[in-house]
Amino acid sequence: MSQAEMQNTTSSGMRTGADFLAELKQTSRTIFVDGEKVSDPTSHPAFSGAARTVARLFDFAAAPENRETMTYTSPDTGRPVWRCFQIAKSLDDLSAKRKSAEAWAAQTFGLMGRTPDHVANFFAGFAAKPEFFAAGGQHFADNLVNFYKHIRDDHKYVTYAIVPPQIDRSRPAHQQSDPTLYAGVVKETDSGIILKGGQQLATGAVYSDYVQISCIHPLRPGDENYAFSVAIPVDAPGLKLYSRRAFPLQATSVEDYPLTSRFDETDSLIVLDNVHVPWERVFIYRNVDLCFNQWWKTPSHTWGNYQAQARYATKLKFLLGLAKRMNEATGNDGVPAVQVAMGEIAAYASIVQNMLRSHEVCGLIDEDGIAWPNKGALYAVMALQSQINPHIIDVVRELTGAGMITLPSSAKDFDNPEGAEDVSRYFGSSDVSARDKVRLMRLAWDFIGTEFGSRHQQYEKFYGGASHLVKANMFRTYDFTAAKQMVDDALNYSD
Repeated sequence: MSQAEMQNTTSSGMRTGADFLAELKQTSRTIFVDGEKVSDPTSHPAFSGAARTVARLFDFAAAPENRETMTYTSPDTGRPVWRCFQIAKSLDDLSAKRKSAEAWAAQTFGLMGRTPDHVANFFAGFAAKPEFFAAGGQHFADNLVNFYKHIRDDHKYVTYAIVPPQIDRSRPAHQQSDPTLYAGVVKETDSGIILKGGQQLATGAVYSDYVQISCIHPLRPGDENYAFSVAIPVDAPGLKLYSRRAFPLQATSVEDYPLTSRFDETDSLIVLDNVHVPWERVFIYRNVDLCFNQWWKTPSHTWGNYQAQARYATKLKFLLGLAKRMNEATGNDGVPAVQVAMGEIAAYASIVQNMLRSHEVCGLIDEDGIAWPNKGALYAVMALQSQINPHIIDVVRELTGAGMITLPSSAKDFDNPEGAEDVSRYFGSSDVSARDKVRLMRLAWDFIGTEFGSRHQQYEKFYGGASHLVKANMFRTYDFTAAKQMVDDALNYSD
């Protein structure tokens, strides 16, 4: 971006990548990784690569040439804000939100699942139905709408932790061995509530401005202390992030680990150690019914996962392009069996991609004038994602054979004069130099075989939750009444 464009971007009020990194550096967080306490993710090797990637997303959205795709005009300030915050009131609005999601997903090749547009879509869905939150008290609806306007107009990055830790799933929250194992209310004051306990899976929280703490699992009577929805600054006193294994710490170079080094958004367990949440950041309080139905009786779950499916479709497109390049590099591209295998996985990728359009074409406008993606189209893909993804990965593994594992030990082998001639001779192909072919194969291995790649397979398997839960969503959505009527018509058919 030119200096003139940067000045234009800054004057527009858009938050830039430099703004994001500066604010990330200035806010003192409590992050634990590899036995170390970290406060600045921008300078730590576990997190700095992904921090720079997120910063590029901010710059992409702020660039004047992307303004129409990535932004719309805030109804309150008149300034451009991210399209993901738009409350869709037409099927064209849904289409615009999808195009924005695809454009951002392309910047990370679909490899970052909690970019700022994911939870932003959830909060847009919440704000589309303030009367839902008003059922618990008008002040909660006002809190929700005010927070939504704040994060929308200031381009804030919000992620969430909405699943309790896996301690004893046979018992409800209030019957755990310690009532503060799950994130819950331990005290109420005039100024707010005090939370204590753990919650997962805070993907991307290391980089975000706020984290929503709530629960998407069904809660039972007696669980009222765990039935809430709040937003907490990630640098709030008492909020601690325990990162899972940081794969970039084992990435020896960008050339050897081109994806791990840039796109590991990390996942964290959040521990709340008597964290104070002011009343104005409380949206649901001690209400089991509202806590559960916030996801389903507002368009939040459909809008958030509509973005997620745009991201997943982009990721599959990248994987198919990677497989095609490898086939070309090894001379297998014209082999009939290879073309059949590529056709099969291209069919799966096309189903995911084209179902995105059916979300819009078959979407509906509700009685409040809010546009919802088609639930049947959305949950159909989500229900099968845990089966589609590993199958596609396995097909790509078969196509590459030993190509991804019979590689030089690192890029440094090309610089060793004793072995460089052999490496250049035996790792190349007729059309691709050895170094370029190895770079391509390392890219594939980082997608499929490294710890980073394995995490992604696990991530996609449980992206929408446990498979039986996602399929239950499909069960509740499908029009079985119409299907049964056809059977009745056949039984009653007569000449």
